Amino acid sequence: MERGQIEKLTKEDITVVDNKIAKKSIFGTSLGNAMEWFDFGIYSYLAVTIGKVFFPEIDPSAQLIYAFATFAVAFIARPIGGIVFGMMGDRLGRKKVLAITLIMMAIATLSIGLIPGYATIGAAAPVLLLVARMIQGFSTGGEYAGAMTFIAESTPDKKRGFMSSGLEVGTLVGFIAGSGFVTLLTFLLGSETMLEWGWRIPFLIAAPLGLIGFYFRSHLEETPAFQAMKESAKERKQQTSLKHIFTEHWRSLLICIGVVFFYNTINYMILTYMPSYLSEQLGFGETKGLVLILFVMMAMIPFVLAMGYWGDRIGRNRLIKGALIGTIVLSIPAFLMMGTGSSILAFLGLLTLSCLFTAFQGTLPAALPSFFFTEVRYGSLAITYNVSTSIFGGTTPLIVAWLVKATNNSMLPAYYLITVCVIGIVVVALFVKETAGRSLRGSYPAVEDPSEIKEILINSEEALWWKEEVRERNERAALKEKISILGSQQKNVGNIR
Repeated sequence: MERGQIEKLTKEDITVVDNKIAKKSIFGTSLGNAMEWFDFGIYSYLAVTIGKVFFPEIDPSAQLIYAFATFAVAFIARPIGGIVFGMMGDRLGRKKVLAITLIMMAIATLSIGLIPGYATIGAAAPVLLLVARMIQGFSTGGEYAGAMTFIAESTPDKKRGFMSSGLEVGTLVGFIAGSGFVTLLTFLLGSETMLEWGWRIPFLIAAPLGLIGFYFRSHLEETPAFQAMKESAKERKQQTSLKHIFTEHWRSLLICIGVVFFYNTINYMILTYMPSYLSEQLGFGETKGLVLILFVMMAMIPFVLAMGYWGDRIGRNRLIKGALIGTIVLSIPAFLMMGTGSSILAFLGLLTLSCLFTAFQGTLPAALPSFFFTEVRYGSLAITYNVSTSIFGGTTPLIVAWLVKATNNSMLPAYYLITVCVIGIVVVALFVKETAGRSLRGSYPAVEDPSEIKEILINSEEALWWKEEVRERNERAALKEKISILGSQQKNVGNIR
């Protein structure tokens, strides 16, 4: 549909989604996302070892902070990658860009496994580690936003939440595979061998995994929404620019940043920081802490799918707000349970927070793409998601590790979560519209079965719920054009005089 066009809905406008193609899209995209989080998982679970290998001259109590600092600094490249790949995705297509980002990420991860340690090449070792992490961050800038966009545009409106939750299942599977592999290696090889050379093995596996993911992604079909947008773009011969995104969609950008703030802060707290927190702060030992998180992540998978399913039926906003309130109430009890030293209570505390987090994993991959119109969806989502993740999410392990060390208070992570969730409730309650069961902004409805078309045509006003936004935007554009014309006329009159 053309950006400024608001027509009466007809039968031909409605997309009937082919379930086989939709499932193939979900699998191919989720597989790539699993690869991304395999990379993050092995780095997070090897953070203590990486600190010893690349920062041996530093006080052992600060090595973990330096390892997470390298992890966090790489997030500087994410917004840059988001801009580059996001704009490419809106112009060239979602499928092509997702294949490129996956290969880049695989090469960067493989490189980490090949870098000599500090004992071999000195200060060049942490510098090379940083370069590899920057490349990872750059490619990741276009990865997750593109994956969300691709799945959202390839699925029927009434099942978008459930199907998009498959992306987060890929996240968990990747993290489980990465963490499980590190745990197994640590158990088989022992801490000393892992420190000598065993830590390299998980990074070297990135190459074959990247080729597998690339094969599946290169055989995907482009999304119906993007194809329709490209047909419209041929008529108006206009490409989206950064200026257009920031001037016309600034409100959606700010809302998305606010939502991603609490989403990824909690995400990186639970999946990235907690393994080191359990081993370094609570004294569980590396293996026991890794195993606890591994079982928790396995338990999260059915909850993610359930949250996606129920979000489609009762509304995503209800689940999100309920989970935010639940995290505020239960964070302190959960961390107190972890601090008892009991493995069972620690597991229950972790499971409590993780199950609450699944409400975000099951709903937000479908909700975030709905903030933006098709013509700017990939670029806008990539920019906002990565800016917010880089500033807030990626720095969470570093900030929390530093706060715990500075205050010697193991409850600091709980207070941090509570603060983040309070801000999240304000953002969702005041600014986020419910989009469950509705078409994406700027797109006609997408259905699973042709029998649904009749009902949509009867309720065509609701089906094109976003058209008032288009009308207002067109009025603003027309007003700007008039002002520009008047300004030019006055300038010409002045020149004649």
